[in-house]
Amino acid sequence: MVTISLCMIVKNEEAVLKRCLESVAAAVDEIIIVDTGSTDGTKAIAGGFTDKVFDFEWINDFSAARNEAFSKAVMDYQMWLDADDVVPPESLGAIIKLKNELDPKVDIVTMKYITNFDEQGNPVFQSTRERLLKREKNYLWQDPVHECIPLLGNVLYSDIEIHHKKIKWGDNPNRNIDIYTTLENSGKAFTPRQLYYFARELKDHAQWAKSSYYFEKFLDTGQGWVEDNIASCYNLAICYARLDDSHKILPTLIKSFTYDSPRAEICSEIGYYYKKMRLFAIALKWFTIAASIETPNTAGFILRDYYGYIPNIESCVCASELGDFISARVYNEKAATFKPNSQAVAINRRFLATKLNS
Repeated sequence: MVTISLCMIVKNEEAVLKRCLESVAAAVDEIIIVDTGSTDGTKAIAGGFTDKVFDFEWINDFSAARNEAFSKAVMDYQMWLDADDVVPPESLGAIIKLKNELDPKVDIVTMKYITNFDEQGNPVFQSTRERLLKREKNYLWQDPVHECIPLLGNVLYSDIEIHHKKIKWGDNPNRNIDIYTTLENSGKAFTPRQLYYFARELKDHAQWAKSSYYFEKFLDTGQGWVEDNIASCYNLAICYARLDDSHKILPTLIKSFTYDSPRAEICSEIGYYYKKMRLFAIALKWFTIAASIETPNTAGFILRDYYGYIPNIESCVCASELGDFISARVYNEKAATFKPNSQAVAINRRFLATKLNS
């Protein structure tokens, strides 16, 4: 059996830290908490689980803080969680099982990271993150924000899920974008990965023009990871739509096909492009293509609703606009197989019942 050091960085997390630690404590052999300046009861809560609570001066660098936490570990593998993460019961059991069965030759174990949920609690946004790292390899975190450890060595890709359950925004919702802006103003050249994540932060803050500039700059490097390239095309098209640069949308979405096989979110965005022009027959074709695409086996971001639910809902709408209510009902019921309790499905059922009955 291998052993695990849980290494966390925290600040003012009294609302969620106990929930996180209770969800994972049975699976780890050591808990290390590095506090970066809490002024609430965070450290007292941490002290109820471990005597290894350390202070670390915050220097606007998440990697520095995580590397400090990792440096305290003594077990075979280092594991990280954020304070507002939760290990669901089925994942807790899977991690305990993994500890008993893990080949010591494995250097990194990845786990699914579910960061967004719909109103019914269904996962809608997923990525794959490095989660267990062999201590003797001395892995170091990179980048001051959206930090990561490159997947180098013998990597085991697991299906274990970690859930991100944020219940409040942090003290500074602009923290990440402020760190990038400071780097930008310093004149230091961004790496391709930093260009990509800065563009994402700008988009999340509705800075459409600046976000599109950095997405374009990232793609122009030609050095991006294929999944980030595809995601950039998707996000860039959304920025163009917000900027009313409609002539750029379709070429950008189609460009994503040069990187890898079509993704459902890309085909759906092409569907939206034609739907906005009320070209419903063309839009329907793209939505049905999107609905036929299987969820990719990738470590990149996955927008789960685009793999089944959204394209079938939109196909229903387009078929209705074309007067084909029988097909619309078929598409709506397909969407229901993915989200039986969807309000949109229920509304469509009522609408289609009146059309078909008349």
